[in-house]
Amino acid sequence: MRVGKIPESVLKRSVFQQIHTRREEVFLGAGVGEDCAAVKLLEDEMFVISTDPVTGTATDIGHLAIHVTLNDLASSGAEPVGVMLTILLPEQAQETDLKQMMGQIEKACAQANVQIMGGHTEVTRAVNQPIVNVCGVGKVKIGRLVSTAGAKPGDDILATKWIGLEGTSILAKEKEQELLGRYPKELVKVAQEFAQYLSVLPEAAVAMESGVSAMHDVTEGGIFGALWELAESSGVGLEIDLKKIPVKQETIEVCEFFNINPYELISSGCMLMASPDGNTLVRKLNKAGIHAAVIGKATTGNDRILRNEEEQRFLEPPKTDELYKIV
Repeated sequence: MRVGKIPESVLKRSVFQQIHTRREEVFLGAGVGEDCAAVKLLEDEMFVISTDPVTGTATDIGHLAIHVTLNDLASSGAEPVGVMLTILLPEQAQETDLKQMMGQIEKACAQANVQIMGGHTEVTRAVNQPIVNVCGVGKVKIGRLVSTAGAKPGDDILATKWIGLEGTSILAKEKEQELLGRYPKELVKVAQEFAQYLSVLPEAAVAMESGVSAMHDVTEGGIFGALWELAESSGVGLEIDLKKIPVKQETIEVCEFFNINPYELISSGCMLMASPDGNTLVRKLNKAGIHAAVIGKATTGNDRILRNEEEQRFLEPPKTDELYKIV
């Protein structure tokens, strides 16, 4: 495609025709020449807004981009309403690539009942692979907002589902042939399908009804990075049992193959929570079909301790995600 704004005919054919999900709160949505979207709310509700780009992979980029932003909104206790998109394509991109990407985006939005409200689509020499930036808009009742900074000393620290899901799925798709040289096809296929677990909206909904002090979705930097951010934001210490952190065997195998640390691998689909009664929350999550485990406690002071049986070490600030060593 030519450098510059996407032509109106392509925009109508491969972007707007892929958008089907509608929300009554969206007063003004996507259209030719529309630079803004408008959302109406009730007097006792507030906007929650989040933005995130996907730059580490072009595989399933539309799917990933939506889940990353919606997970941020869910972590605040908000109900996602709509998204604004910025799609930057390299010169070698084809219209079929754009149409496929928009299909992924609309599918992910439809699953979460979220409307694509507008955005900008452009071909540019500034990128060598597609980049999707998503700005998400959600709503939450006054007094119901949850932040990463809400953890208190004595709270249980929980992790939902398993760490490394996103990174494992990306690596299993982008490095499939390399992995098949060592592992059976079934293991690689299971790892690729971890993308189905990336939404944390279901566990956020359970936590909001059950009582939770803080929530934080585990993304770049992995579980170690997310634990540090939760503690730093809340001003608490941590005592975490490494063996209680849930991880799939397929993630361990993929990480061993590439000699990377699964605890520092991008992990969308896993949610960190702080709760005064973690065991009760785990039971409620399990009842809803969501795997979860108490992995430690928030403490007074600033020590962020990782225990592995008799050994212990201290958490460090987040590092560059392990995924970037490979892709």
